[in-house]
Amino acid sequence: MPSISIIVPAYNEVETIAGTIEQVEAYFERNQYAWEIIVSADGNDGTRELVAGMAKLRPGLKVTGDVERRGKGYGIRQAIALAQGDIIGFIDADNKTPIGEFDKFAPWLQEGWDVVIGSRALPESEIERAQPMYRRLGSLGFGFFMQMVVGLPGIIDTQCGFKFFQRRAALDLFARQRIDGYMFDVEILYLAQQAGYRIAQVPVRWRDDADSRLALLSGNIRNVIDIFRIRFGGAPHSSLVMAKEELKIEK
Repeated sequence: MPSISIIVPAYNEVETIAGTIEQVEAYFERNQYAWEIIVSADGNDGTRELVAGMAKLRPGLKVTGDVERRGKGYGIRQAIALAQGDIIGFIDADNKTPIGEFDKFAPWLQEGWDVVIGSRALPESEIERAQPMYRRLGSLGFGFFMQMVVGLPGIIDTQCGFKFFQRRAALDLFARQRIDGYMFDVEILYLAQQAGYRIAQVPVRWRDDADSRLALLSGNIRNVIDIFRIRFGGAPHSSLVMAKEELKIEK
């Protein structure tokens, strides 16, 4: 069995984080995985302190973060630098996709797929509680705009917060990733496609919790700027791309 590192980004999630940690622990213990959980907790509601207290009795639990809200992409990037697992993934702190959905991901990862992402848009996906209509329409508009600017052919849901990576892919992608906010998902998938990593999309069970942390005006302006940064910002090449270029030169 490969070892698993689960990263849980959390911004003021004191009401939900303990339950999520306990469910993740129970799942991986039941399935006999070696595991660790890294909670990246920004905010000032006591989430970080609660997890630190839990970690005193749990050797596999770590916590990082700060009072300042630095962004989901930033938090996951910092946590991945600490991760020790053969497989590294991240999930939502409020369990929008239950950890049991990892059952569907394990075969793909065992077959060696580099990146395995949850998708809410596949025919087999189960949406237990849908987003409000205005957010669904906004997501459609975002998807059209993102594909026009960035271009992620074949990927129909970039924003589901349930993604897993082979260790080598995670370390490479997040070492080059620059977006601190919500568009880091798009950046990671763009970098993965550019590097030639194999990406599998898996239908998941998902439910909306009606707790959006995105400021409608300022948040979406930042997202638009970040989309252009992804496409035109010139992220560093991956070691995989550089190796391919060196082989071409040698030939």
